[in-house]
Amino acid sequence: MAKPDDRSDNVEKLQEMVQNTIENLEEAHETLENTSLSEEQRQAIIAKNKRREESIRGFRQEIKDEYADQH
Repeated sequence: MAKPDDRSDNVEKLQEMVQNTIENLEEAHETLENTSLSEEQRQAIIAKNKRREESIRGFRQEIKDEYADQH
């Protein structure tokens, strides 16, 4: 038998994902500022940070949706 869909902790999990992504974003910014990198490496980090920022926006929208569904 399939397990029931328990979404009660989705908001907490999403908030943790946002926090982890923000930490990764900040570490990458520090790397860009404090490390000698090739232009290719810099561009790769910048592109990844852009994807991280998009992910954070998506996670925050999911948090709003989940919170609204729970209340």
